[in-house]
Amino acid sequence: MDVRLSPEQHALRDSVAQVVDRLGPKAVRQLDDPERAAKLDAAIAASGWRDLRAAEDGGQPLASGVEAAIVAEELGRGLVDAPFLGPTLSAELRRLAGAPLATGAETVLLARGLSSPVVAAALDGAVVLDGAVAIDAEGAGTALVLLAAGGGHMLAEVAVRPVDERTDLTRPTAVPSGTPAPLADQARVLTDHDVTSWTALGLALTCADLVGVMRGAVQLARDYAVDRRQYGAAIGSFQAVQHLLADAFVAMEGSRSVALHAAWAVDALPPDEALAAGALAKAYCARAARTVCETAVQVHGGIGNTWECLAHVFLRRALMSSDVLGGAGANLARVLDHHGIGSSR
Repeated sequence: MDVRLSPEQHALRDSVAQVVDRLGPKAVRQLDDPERAAKLDAAIAASGWRDLRAAEDGGQPLASGVEAAIVAEELGRGLVDAPFLGPTLSAELRRLAGAPLATGAETVLLARGLSSPVVAAALDGAVVLDGAVAIDAEGAGTALVLLAAGGGHMLAEVAVRPVDERTDLTRPTAVPSGTPAPLADQARVLTDHDVTSWTALGLALTCADLVGVMRGAVQLARDYAVDRRQYGAAIGSFQAVQHLLADAFVAMEGSRSVALHAAWAVDALPPDEALAAGALAKAYCARAARTVCETAVQVHGGIGNTWECLAHVFLRRALMSSDVLGGAGANLARVLDHHGIGSSR
């Protein structure tokens, strides 16, 4: 694995960073600015970043998992409140199934607890979606769900409606509001390997988002430590604060390395190996992100516990990304299972 980014990947990262820095929210109150949010969404749509995993003529994705992760990391750093994760995972499912791209905003359904994709069950002729949740659902009218069929899975779409309660202030969730309808023009049945590969991509993208969130939280805390003065000196000059920030930086850099490996593995390794790499990265990043974001709150002191401070927005986003496709416990179990370790073996 060559850990260096190519010139094209550096250019992609810089272009995403420019959009984020220009249109991303700089204060909590800006999350309620519909004009800014609309401009941001339009810029992301025009860039084509949501279609990075769409199929080329040969069925391969337009871009690698590394490129998609680069975008996800920068969007996480800037607390971007426009959809990316949901539409990207939807596009990946459509590519694997040989189906055309969605004509409107679309996301994916996850099972209760968000740790796995929904495989809808049939009960007395009706499809049951008990507890299913659509992630990153801003503006989405439909979500994709898996239906068991022919020894594999077919795709279906279901209408969704937003819910009022939000853990993540930048990415709302939704719930099903109708009956799944089989997806038209699906060329092939998804195998278990396809679902494993898709899950590996989802883990890589959520890890990249967590790395970006940690970067943003560390920068926010660092800037505050430079500006805030106590006893006639910047609090960043106090050794206790320096230790907190240094530990947060180390955790962020460790997470960046393991997340990059997970993104590379999506296309470079067999599905089961890619899933193990993504699971290992997710277990590490989920633990690190919560600690880093809580450190950012602590460095801010009392103001860090107020609604106006962005620190809690970073923490909320980290908690949501940690839950998507499983947190530390669920993914450590995946790693152990891959290596044949556990009570069942």
